[in-house]
Amino acid sequence: MSDARTPAQIEADIVRRRDQLAVTLDEIGIRMHPKTIIGDAKARVTSTVDETAGRAFVAVNRVVSDVKARFTDEQGAPRLERVVPAALVAVAVVGLLLTSSRRHKG
Repeated sequence: MSDARTPAQIEADIVRRRDQLAVTLDEIGIRMHPKTIIGDAKARVTSTVDETAGRAFVAVNRVVSDVKARFTDEQGAPRLERVVPAALVAVAVVGLLLTSSRRHKG
């Protein structure tokens, strides 16, 4: 029983390992290239921004739904007992802001 390899087998093994090493070095070169690093960073930032925007959209949508539920009944008709006071407060705030801005101008 002989486990000895022939010179041709050794040479073929060396060529195969050299080719594997060349591929590995090429992969490292691509990963470490500044454009690749910048591209990866941009992709991470874009993903984070998209995720944050998605969460913000869901949160805003939830708030809008809650507000709508407070000011409308089950059929979607406005609840005047809640709409009228809110409208009066809004008008009062706008009036105060207008009055305040006129005082500062004059």
